[in-house]
Amino acid sequence: MRRFRLVGFLSSLVLATGAALTGAATAQAAQPAAADGYVALGDSYSSGVGAGSYISSSGDCKRSTKAHPYLWAAAHSPSTFDFTACSGARTGDVLSGQLGPLSSSTGLVSISIGGNDAGFADTMTTCVLQSESSCLSRIATAEAYVDSTLPGKLDGVYSAISDKAPNAHVVVIGYPRFYKLGTTCIGLSETKRTAINKASDHLNTVLAQRAAAHGFTFGDVRTTFTGHELCSGSPWLHSVNWLNIGESYHPTAAGQSGGYLPVLNGAA
Repeated sequence: MRRFRLVGFLSSLVLATGAALTGAATAQAAQPAAADGYVALGDSYSSGVGAGSYISSSGDCKRSTKAHPYLWAAAHSPSTFDFTACSGARTGDVLSGQLGPLSSSTGLVSISIGGNDAGFADTMTTCVLQSESSCLSRIATAEAYVDSTLPGKLDGVYSAISDKAPNAHVVVIGYPRFYKLGTTCIGLSETKRTAINKASDHLNTVLAQRAAAHGFTFGDVRTTFTGHELCSGSPWLHSVNWLNIGESYHPTAAGQSGGYLPVLNGAA
């Protein structure tokens, strides 16, 4: 009698242990893959316009192997790297054409967007070619747009990123100040340069606010670009380039590696 009870007990123990191990194995197999893919979204400041070494297949998007997303991926070897940032992109372009690679396995997203929505190119063209009053007026128009319209557009992009990549850490990259002030500098007046810098600060403030509202990290490149603005002794930005106007006011390769990459490293 005792023998049968012992056998029964041992049989029950084996069955219970086997069920526990099977359940643990099933639970382990059901766990999702680690979210460690990287997707780089945004405009020309992310694609690398001005840095050279453009990837031929990127066409007019001008994605550069010297852009900070490409440099970060090369240094950290994420499981996947999708580089969809594109020259000239606005918030609507990100929504319509850049979010495809995002998924639950995306662990990091970086994005610079908003400058083109606010009319960056037209503002700089106005300030370079027209009077001081015209420049200040165009900047005021851009700032009004940044206050009234851009926040909603940013919210749309940021919400879409969260929906498509729920496990991702998102870094919103800002824009540099363009000019070192208080120096002798050929070209734009001190008044124009001051107003352009203030407009950049204004845009960065809104970007940081909307990023924080979505639980994203804001990467402020103004600190790393300090001392490397236009009119400094060692600029990391192109001034007006009449032979390649699209590169004007964009970071050089040194600006990408020395100005943008450290900020992404610190924020990621």
